[in-house]
Amino acid sequence: MLWSMSVREDLFGRSRRSVTVGILLLISLIAFEQMGVGTAMPAVVADLARVEDYAWPFVAFIATTVVGTVLGGRWCDVRGPRLALLVAPAVFGAGLLVAGTADTFAQLLVGRLLQGLGAGAQGVAVYVLIAQVYAERSRPAVFGLVSSAWVVPSLVGPPVAGVVTEQLSWHWVFLGLLPLVAVAVLLVLPAVRGLTPPAESLPRRGLVPAAVAAALGVAGLSWAGQHTDVPGAVTAVVSLAVLVPALRRLVPPGTFAARRGIAAVVAGRGLIAGAFFTTTAFLPLMLTATHGWSLSAAGVPLIAGSLGWSSAAAWQGRRPELSRPRLLRIGMLGVAAGAAGLLLVAPAWGVAWLALPFWLVAGVGMGLGFSSLSALLLAESAAASTVGSAGSASAQVGYHSSAAQLADQLAQATFVGLGGALLALLTTPAVALTVLLVVLVAMALCGAWIAPRTGSREVVA
Repeated sequence: MLWSMSVREDLFGRSRRSVTVGILLLISLIAFEQMGVGTAMPAVVADLARVEDYAWPFVAFIATTVVGTVLGGRWCDVRGPRLALLVAPAVFGAGLLVAGTADTFAQLLVGRLLQGLGAGAQGVAVYVLIAQVYAERSRPAVFGLVSSAWVVPSLVGPPVAGVVTEQLSWHWVFLGLLPLVAVAVLLVLPAVRGLTPPAESLPRRGLVPAAVAAALGVAGLSWAGQHTDVPGAVTAVVSLAVLVPALRRLVPPGTFAARRGIAAVVAGRGLIAGAFFTTTAFLPLMLTATHGWSLSAAGVPLIAGSLGWSSAAAWQGRRPELSRPRLLRIGMLGVAAGAAGLLLVAPAWGVAWLALPFWLVAGVGMGLGFSSLSALLLAESAAASTVGSAGSASAQVGYHSSAAQLADQLAQATFVGLGGALLALLTTPAVALTVLLVVLVAMALCGAWIAPRTGSREVVA
């Protein structure tokens, strides 16, 4: 069934066209910057620093993304997304300018800090904007488009950044995005003008220190994942000791137990992101180190996964009448099947070409699951806002959105770090990645098990 006329009008009618395009552009800019910087970073470090400093621009971005995510969520809950959707892109753009004009490593790090801060707040503000602007029936379609806004940069970002770095300079990987930031803000401006702050907001104390603690914890885990020695192990333990108490303030009660409703949604976001993105990070290594593939050939299964994600996200967006918890379960099982299939690829005796169809399956699962979680997040924020408990839905979307993004960031940092530790401790990459895949398959299956708990009510058709 194709989009109904009401959904199409809600997304691309005269009153919605510019804000829809603006949202997609804002998301695409963050995605392109994250995908492209990795390609340009060897040239950046060669110009400004030592190879030992390679991880710091990434750690700086991750740390302030956590802070921006938490503060952006609280800002939106108290003041609404209007100012956040103007200030966050401005901070992100300032980071692009500072990094793009950097002639010292310290200046580059400042730019990355600003980019992370703006990107974190902007991501949450976009969710709150979607909650306020689009009808519930249209949200699956919106999140299908948002998924595409992440997938397309994952395909074109690295090669474009490589060409720009080689033909012009790595500086233009940052500076070239600045005009698009201004265009995106101008597109969302008409919708932002009409937004009003929530009528009420919940008191949430201790968010700022908890956000800082979480940033330090996630940054420490990211650093430890690249330093699999004794100092790295100590850093990982200390980071977890700082992070776990902070998370008790930053995610809904019952998240670690996947309690029915919004807590299960946040838990599901961490499980699916940890399983999919961690496998994506190590799949090229599996194919190059164990089977001798070239880097370009090893990227083909990732392209297949991205295309599967985009196609499935678009498909689910055209079917708002379907149960989102059921689609989430199917998506989790798809990710589990894709990762389990790679157990036939990881060993030295494995069949390398099977990576392509299995990761296509995982991509389809991600397209169904991730988009469904986004729609459920907004629906469950409304369901949690019952009289006498939590106030208005608009007063919680920022908090819940930031919690979901934190679960995503934490799961990736933790399990990518685990993969690095296994590579250092076990005999060969084949053995290490086989063990890692078993863990990730179990995560995805756990996500399928808790999927029915993500819907305390069905998304209205």
